[in-house]
Amino acid sequence: MEHRNSQKRFIEEDYVYFVTSKTFQNFPYFREEIFCELWIEELKLCKELKKFELYAFCLCYDHFHMVVKPRKGFDISKVMQTLKCYFSQDANKILGYNPIEGESSSFRLQVVHKLKQWKNEFNKKYTPQKQSLFPKFQWQRSFHDHVIRTQKDLEAHLHYTVFNYLKHELPEDWKYTSLNYERLVDEI
Repeated sequence: MEHRNSQKRFIEEDYVYFVTSKTFQNFPYFREEIFCELWIEELKLCKELKKFELYAFCLCYDHFHMVVKPRKGFDISKVMQTLKCYFSQDANKILGYNPIEGESSSFRLQVVHKLKQWKNEFNKKYTPQKQSLFPKFQWQRSFHDHVIRTQKDLEAHLHYTVFNYLKHELPEDWKYTSLNYERLVDEI
C-alpha cells in the first residue's frame, strides 16, 4: 500500500531518468569535502550493487542531480533508496550519531575503511562545539524524477546536470561533477 502522499512514478526498464534529491531543510552538508568524498564513494558502490548506467551527476551543497538508466531488477526507486540509505548511515557515523562497526559485505568494507579516516579528519577539523552545528544527516523525503523522452530532452538534462554547480555559484573548479569522474560515467 502506498502512502497517501507518495509520488506516482513511471517505472519501466530501459528508460533514462533525471533525478534530484535534497538534504533535509536544505542543510549544506556538502560544503564539507569529507561528505562530498563519501557521496562519491557511495555512488560508486551503489552503481556496482544496482548495475545502473550513470550518464551525468552534480553534487551541490544541499542537493544532487543525476542522469541514470536503471537495469533489470533495479528500478529508479531501488537505486535511489540504496544510495540515500547508505549515505545517510555513513554520514551519521562520521558525525558521531552512529557507531562505526565492521561490515561483512566486501563492497561495504571499502567504505568502512575510509569512514574511520574521515571521522578522524572531521574530529580534528571541528571541536565538539562546532560539530553540534551539524544536525543528524537526513535527506528530504522521496526524490524528484523525470523520464527522458527525446534526444533533445536528454541533451538538455545532461548539460543542466553537469554544469549545475555554476548555477549555484559554486567554485569554478568544483570537483563534484561528472566532468571530473570520467571512469564513473558511462557512454550513452
